[in-house]
Amino acid sequence: MENELTIKRFTDLRRELEYTQAEFAALLGVSNTTADIERGRTKLSGKVVANLLKQFKINPLWLYGESDQQYIEASNTSVIPKVVTVDSSDRENMVLVNAKAAAGYPQNIHDTSWYRQLPAFDLPIPEFRNATYRGFQVEGDSMLPNLKPGEWVLAKAVEDLSEVNSNKVYVVVLQDSVMVKKIERPPNTNKVILISLNETYPPYEIEPYQIQELWQVSSKITFGVDATTENGLLRQLQQSMEELKRQLKAS
Repeated sequence: MENELTIKRFTDLRRELEYTQAEFAALLGVSNTTADIERGRTKLSGKVVANLLKQFKINPLWLYGESDQQYIEASNTSVIPKVVTVDSSDRENMVLVNAKAAAGYPQNIHDTSWYRQLPAFDLPIPEFRNATYRGFQVEGDSMLPNLKPGEWVLAKAVEDLSEVNSNKVYVVVLQDSVMVKKIERPPNTNKVILISLNETYPPYEIEPYQIQELWQVSSKITFGVDATTENGLLRQLQQSMEELKRQLKAS
């Protein structure tokens, strides 16, 4: 008979992932349902444990009660940009992703043609050289008072989750959304906690594999109400250069 902790963790995992016993059985290659496993009548097979690791990044040691780390961060989990764009001189562009475009960003993250529809520019400031940057428009009020709805953040690509600093703000690209948050990684766990500055929004946990891209916010730009078109946006961007330089010197 399987030990009680393993049975509990297996059962809790199925419920956490919101599968029925029959659905979970089909995913894991078990006949009919997982009911016998959850009742302790059938031991977990190596095939089931392997499928849990392959499909959901479940740590086998956690399953057997020998580790508190539930998920294994697979070596192919990557948060680096999936696409970069260059201008006619082969210099990397800074692409601007407005709130409307952000709605489709996760689904088009590998589509190079999709990025060509977005405005892009080269920022002639030394601090923005030798790295990949992207501009994102802030949507919603979860980062008030620091970031207001409609403002823009310029953010530097992060190569690995180990680089995350709990004192910084990040653009987090998940599998179905783009959001601006602070990030904490509690010790002895593989969880990632996303935190809003507006305390009316509670923090919530995600798994590392849910993050497609990660960008560390370095500056913000506030535009006037007439920056609604691409030309207006780029014009106001140029007008904001001096203010941005002052921000960088002061930081």
